Amino acid sequence: MKKKSSKKSNSGLGILTVILVILIIIAGGLLAMKILPTMQNAENVANMNTNVNNEEEKQEVKQPKTFAGNERPIAFMIDNHINAMPQAGLEEADLVYEMIVEGGETRLMIVTKNKDIDQVGPLRSARHYFLDYALENDAIYVHYGQSPQAKSDISTLAIADINGINESEKNFWRVSSRYAPHNAVTSTEKIESIIKRKKFRTTTTKGNVLNYVAEEFDLPDIKEKTTTSKNTNETNSENVAEAKVTNIAKTVTIPYSAFNTVKYTYDAKTKTYIRYSRDKKQTDWNTGKTVTTKNIIITKCKNTTLNDGSGKGRQTLDNVKTLDGYYITNGKYIPITCEKTSRSGKTIYKDLNGNEINVNDGKTFIQICPINSKITFE
Repeated sequence: MKKKSSKKSNSGLGILTVILVILIIIAGGLLAMKILPTMQNAENVANMNTNVNNEEEKQEVKQPKTFAGNERPIAFMIDNHINAMPQAGLEEADLVYEMIVEGGETRLMIVTKNKDIDQVGPLRSARHYFLDYALENDAIYVHYGQSPQAKSDISTLAIADINGINESEKNFWRVSSRYAPHNAVTSTEKIESIIKRKKFRTTTTKGNVLNYVAEEFDLPDIKEKTTTSKNTNETNSENVAEAKVTNIAKTVTIPYSAFNTVKYTYDAKTKTYIRYSRDKKQTDWNTGKTVTTKNIIITKCKNTTLNDGSGKGRQTLDNVKTLDGYYITNGKYIPITCEKTSRSGKTIYKDLNGNEINVNDGKTFIQICPINSKITFE
């Protein structure tokens, strides 16, 4: 009798063990069903965060470099007389304006940001219409002398200006290898010390004049239909329609006067334009390197001689309005409009559909030339 009782007890214990094992397996399965989706969700969230971070990194890399940051730009008036060449600072410039002055000459205004240049020049005197473009860039304006009109407007428009004539020779000096007035120079380091002394604002919130984009692009083709003659068995000639790209800009020629012409030739390897002035390739005084640019903007603007009684033939520009022009990059050009509504307002450059143009990241020369200039593209 005792042996039978033991067998029943062992049998019952085995059944309970089996049931317990089954319950543990079921509970484990249920727990896994809850944990695995949570782990997958956590992994998905981590992957999403990684993707977002990667996208943010990509966006940071793709930001345009030209005029990056909120530091206030500096604009320098540069002599462009034949005896002033080569000039120092054209290579490092981010933006360069060229405009007509008296006697058919031109002057340049280079605009820089975050640059360390040991020698900038030769510097020349201010002209009042250059102030409009210093203002639209919110730039500190550096010059060596000034016309009466510029002197008046510098005061009226509250320009943050630095006139080298009023500074010591340790900040502005004349180079002995050239003769005056084509030999006055300075450096960005000296200008920064003057800015600190004058307590000029050193940051800007105005934003860039040009709408730079990091993703390089080519301008669209502008095509023109032409006809050619074709001999057949049935007739002597037959008109055949063809499409020809007409906005090629491998060479750009901009006459400012009878003796002063600017020319650019396109280098397809570097995708930049080489600059010539008076049939001479321009180089940088500091480095000896050829002056090149990524972009060219042309604005056709009426200039007239001031009736100021000086007899010096000083000019003025009718530039606060909508003017015709061109944007040139990567071997092509498109017609644009150049809209300036006030002297301090930014010029807005638009395509013929009324959209503000994008500009390839890089240096830009803005050629504000006489309205009747015979500009050619080849």
